[in-house]
This record gives sequence, C-alpha cells and structure tokens, in this order.
Amino acid sequence: MKVIAAYLLAVLGGNASPSGDDLKNILASVGADADQDKIELLLSQIKGKDITELIASGREKLASVPAGGGAVAVSAPVGGGGGGAAPAAAAESKKEEKVEEKEESDDDMGFSLFD
Repeated sequence: MKVIAAYLLAVLGGNASPSGDDLKNILASVGADADQDKIELLLSQIKGKDITELIASGREKLASVPAGGGAVAVSAPVGGGGGGAAPAAAAESKKEEKVEEKEESDDDMGFSLFD
C-alpha cells in the first residue's frame, strides 16, 4: 500500500511516469522501507496505463462490493403498534455502552498495575 501511495504522490507532484528510484526516494524521505520486489511488481502492472483510468475502473469495481460492515440495520415498523420500542432500545444500549466505558477506566483506582 505504501508503494502505491508513493507512486500516487509522485504523479501528483508532476512526475507522469515515476521510476523505482523515485518511489524509493519518496519512501526513504518518510523513513519507510522500500521493498524492491513490490516496486517492480507495481511498475510492471501499471506500465503504459493512465493512472486516472486505473482509479476510475477501481471505483467501478468497488461500487459492486457490499460495504455493510457489522452493524445491524433497524427497519421502520410496518404496522401501527410498537413503533416506539426500537428507538428506546437503541437509546438504552447507548447508555449501557457509556456506563461500561467508565467502569473500564483506571483513573479512579489511584494506581497503575505496571508502576
């Protein structure tokens, strides 16, 4: 990922076709290790291609990927009864989460286990 970021930084900086040495210099400037194999792989895969077209095609591919995560979706009630139960349950679970965060705090113990 850092090799791709270095490549994109070089292109944004005005270098339309960065070399492996350019990418190494960018990575070295921030103290990151440059893996020659990854640099060569990236440069071989994007050789002769326009970066804006690659990004556009990547966006199209990502648009079809579900991005739901682990959250539970709450739907609106269909009937007239029980409409207030779901929001009340959500508010109650938020209150419980806040209480748990305070319980896990070490501030009110007065000491640290690692001192």
